[in-house]
Amino acid sequence: MQDLSELAAAEQARRKPVQLRCCQAAACLSAHGQEVADALETCLDDQAEVLRVGCLGLCSQGPLVHCEGPHGARLFSKVRPDQAPALAARARGQQAGELEELDLNAPFFAQQQRIVLKNSGLVEPERLESYLARGGYATLQRVLQELKPAEVVECISRSGLRGRGGAGYPTGLKWSLLAKAEAAQKYIVCNGDEGDPGAFMDRSVLESDPHLVLEGMALAAYAVGASQGYLYVRGEYPLAIRRLQLALKQAKKFGLLGSRILDTPFSLNLELRIGAGAYVCGEETALIASIEGERGTPRPRPPYPTESGLWGCPTLINNVETFANVPTILERGADWFASLGTLSSKGTKVFALAGKVRNTGLVEVAMGTPLRAIVEEMGGGAPGGTIKAVQTGGPSGGCVPLEFLDTPVDYEALKELGSIMGSGGMIVMDQSDRMVDVARYFVQFSMDESCGKCIPCRAGTVQMHRILGRLCEKRGSAEDLARLEALCEMVGATSLCGLGQNAPNPVLSTLRFFRHEFEEGVKHGG
Repeated sequence: MQDLSELAAAEQARRKPVQLRCCQAAACLSAHGQEVADALETCLDDQAEVLRVGCLGLCSQGPLVHCEGPHGARLFSKVRPDQAPALAARARGQQAGELEELDLNAPFFAQQQRIVLKNSGLVEPERLESYLARGGYATLQRVLQELKPAEVVECISRSGLRGRGGAGYPTGLKWSLLAKAEAAQKYIVCNGDEGDPGAFMDRSVLESDPHLVLEGMALAAYAVGASQGYLYVRGEYPLAIRRLQLALKQAKKFGLLGSRILDTPFSLNLELRIGAGAYVCGEETALIASIEGERGTPRPRPPYPTESGLWGCPTLINNVETFANVPTILERGADWFASLGTLSSKGTKVFALAGKVRNTGLVEVAMGTPLRAIVEEMGGGAPGGTIKAVQTGGPSGGCVPLEFLDTPVDYEALKELGSIMGSGGMIVMDQSDRMVDVARYFVQFSMDESCGKCIPCRAGTVQMHRILGRLCEKRGSAEDLARLEALCEMVGATSLCGLGQNAPNPVLSTLRFFRHEFEEGVKHGG
């Protein structure tokens, strides 16, 4: 096996003084980002090189090219292939052509604290050597050689890391339960079935830094005693899937996966599983059923996957962002991570800003950052007027109105407002949005995505949607409002899984803060 430090050193040594990092994540590729990179390749001198990197963050302004060299660092937006000669000249310190440049000191960039996104836009996701040059897999090597599995679990526990998939369950506690389980076979699963409308955090991480996730999974598997794992990724993410497949092949080739990893007794085999588009498979028991080849429907809990998961064996399930935090926590220490965030919500969180906001894209901020700082300062506010509300947590979340924008973003504070952190989707709405329409949209999503296994979710969401339709069309009745609230209570209390249990949240939060808009549908009704 080739020495990893030698590969990293060789990669660093071959770098040229001027680097033009071209975003090759999905958003920029859809705006002809590949053509921009190809054009730049043809007009550079021997002192400059094109790096095809992952997401540079400000997705609404793509294609993005980050130029770094002796003349400083500059970020150019909305670059066209025909502007490649001008961009190459700028890289050499010359003034040429009209190019749109972004301010790297603007709040969108300056107020971020990047842990999960630390390599995004810096490493080439299709080249293992690029990840190694950024210190990749060095933590895995050190942990396998120096730490016992119990020490890894203890570090993650002390860090205060909570699951980033939405529920916020303490990661260290989940790991400790699996580590203590006595079984001949244990499994580890990465949940990459990101399906919330407006959410693209996991997709971006997988597209931009796949090896970070693999390293996090390997560290987790070592800690809990798992030898087989699966990455479950939604089929609508073809670029993420392709780069994961390549990363898995590279990791196996260099002894980072497989038998006796890095010449230690630890072995781990990871396989990719592609989802078929069912939102409910983001629920862990439905995901397990799908991997097993069964229909993706939830199962009653207990038993929980840590007791009986894949094929009845103890199984650890964390999402993409959770695993992506692990290498840095073990590198920099539990105390360092715990120093970020709030008393009960440690570290950082990645959010996907979307909707009626100037700067759409990915941001990573410390837990406890006020919503206002994210959507008004970093996001730039609503281009057409005043922000009305922010939807967090997707179909399982709620709408936070303007008067509560100073709320810190953490698990408990959002819950008090009838919303949730969720996986990190954040949709901004302005004064042109009707909140009854918003509620109906999310209920329709939950209704369409219901697996149909339990009656409350299958039938209750249909009834909720019908009532909301009448209110939207201003032909509701006073009884409709009472019936809607009763249905929300019933569906939330009696549904089998989180999809149904949380489906009423968008309705209840909009009713709580925007009840007058619902009453307008009654006032004019028959």
